[in-house]
Amino acid sequence: MMTIHYTIVPKDLAAHLFQVTLTVAEPNPEGQLFVLPAWIPGSYMVREFAKNIVQIKATSNGKKVALTKIDKHSWQAPPIAGALTLEYEVYAWDLSVRTAHLDQTHGFYNGTSVFLRVVGQEMARHVVDIQRPADPACKQWRIATSLPPLKARLYGFGTYAAENYDALIDHPVEMGEFQLISFKAHGVPHDFVVTGQVPNLDLIRIAADLEKICSAQIAFFEPKTKRAPMDRYVFMTMAVGDGYGGLEHRASTALICNRNDLPVKGNAQASEAYIGFLGLCSHEYFHTWNVKRIKPAPFANYDLQQENYTPLLWLFEGFTSYYDDLFLARTSIIDEPHYLSLVSKVINGVLRGAGRTKQSLADSSFDAWTKYYRQDENSPNAIVSYYTKGSLLALALDLTIRRATAGKKSLDDVMRSLWQSYGRDFYQLALAGKQQGVTESAIEALVEQVAGIKMKSFFDRYVRGTADLPLDELYADFGVTLEDTRNASKPSIGARLGREGNDCKLAQVFHGKAAHVAGLSAGDTLVALDDLRVTAADAGNDLGRLLGRYKVGATVAVHAFRRDELKQFKVKLQSDDVPAWSLKLTDVESKAKTRSVKKSTLTRPSAAK
Repeated sequence: MMTIHYTIVPKDLAAHLFQVTLTVAEPNPEGQLFVLPAWIPGSYMVREFAKNIVQIKATSNGKKVALTKIDKHSWQAPPIAGALTLEYEVYAWDLSVRTAHLDQTHGFYNGTSVFLRVVGQEMARHVVDIQRPADPACKQWRIATSLPPLKARLYGFGTYAAENYDALIDHPVEMGEFQLISFKAHGVPHDFVVTGQVPNLDLIRIAADLEKICSAQIAFFEPKTKRAPMDRYVFMTMAVGDGYGGLEHRASTALICNRNDLPVKGNAQASEAYIGFLGLCSHEYFHTWNVKRIKPAPFANYDLQQENYTPLLWLFEGFTSYYDDLFLARTSIIDEPHYLSLVSKVINGVLRGAGRTKQSLADSSFDAWTKYYRQDENSPNAIVSYYTKGSLLALALDLTIRRATAGKKSLDDVMRSLWQSYGRDFYQLALAGKQQGVTESAIEALVEQVAGIKMKSFFDRYVRGTADLPLDELYADFGVTLEDTRNASKPSIGARLGREGNDCKLAQVFHGKAAHVAGLSAGDTLVALDDLRVTAADAGNDLGRLLGRYKVGATVAVHAFRRDELKQFKVKLQSDDVPAWSLKLTDVESKAKTRSVKKSTLTRPSAAK
């Protein structure tokens, strides 16, 4: 079998440079093309990773081979006889889950940032030798990756193997002196790795909580066999002073969090920050099934050099966002009232933006490349999140199916059917070139099959249309009410404020609200309100110190700088209509319209058959 060989070594920690050597035993006799991906699956934005290649050269039989750069991420070698070797340096100084980072404390990379693709040989076996840095200070460094070892020991430097290029770039690597704890979920080894300084970290608690979540999700998709789709799984976490995010992979996830999100030894209380971190872990783990194996049709065969459009990210990100916190409730990490409070926050966040009335979930998914991942000050007025509104869509579908089937079926049955039809054998079928992805019509038909009712109107209104989801009506059948807790007497200018030094700036101005009507714009620096100075401190309380002396309907004079020009505006204060809905449990017997649906089914899975 033909094999592509890579060697990667942290060459210069202070300069943040990885050196990569790539050897092709049998290059294309007509000339070999090499290409670096322009984006990474799971983060839908073209990022131009090739810009970080500092220098590159090619040799064959000890002689220099000319390389011609033919576009922003592609290099062409001429026809040669014998093996072809490329050597190149990659600048790694992006502390995120998407690219690569290297310094004296650790090294991290995604394969999309460092491994050039040998065009035409993507299905060959790919072997990578991950070498220890030469710096003596790195003698205690270890490796964390889900990439299968070839001659390397677990957590050790050495050779690792992937069945093809797609697998090679889907197993990120963390190296350094990290904290580690292992556990098993239905017999499958799981590692939780933390890089960064986190004193008194309660790894035992993290492992116990993650074991519950991982075991529940494995049983969710495979209730009979409890069989996981991977042989081993790795949570790679970078703890920093301020950060949050995650990126899914087929047998691992890369996470970044605030170190204060993580639990402290001896503190039994679970903070909201820690609950949020567990929700992030739950989200990325659920992606192991939903998007890494169950895929939208355009993602079944990625084109990593350009955008791949799909109208279905509401299913792959939105439904995953629904289940992430739901699994915290199903595993009793949080109780039902706590879960409902988390849902309330999502509802309020979605209702805050006028963009939800202008962009459908299908369009939001399709335009992720240019709108969701490239947000600006006008985004709340123009777009809706397929994450947050997508999670509410999943909730509405779940409640609709439970109501239509008197609790006998739920969205769980839809997800399991998707897994059985599109995900279970995805990578095996990919090797044979027979993999397939989900289409919009297929998911709609599947929901109809499970619910036993026509769903076209539902999808037209809430997926392809922009109507607000009828959660108050749906929740009523489950003993839950949606209460409006806003303070209508509180005045507001209708903008989101931000700090810049000691200045208070308008970060976002909401369409139709007081600031917009008066002519203020995002980026304006507030100077005074009725001749009283506005400072950065006022951004933290939404001008409450100043507006607290006024009533709704009052007109105030606002002075503001637009660029370097002082402007004056007359602002008629409106009622503070920031959504403040709260979900509350009620008496199911007196409130529910469908007597056969019980309150206790709300956060429980339907019976798997």
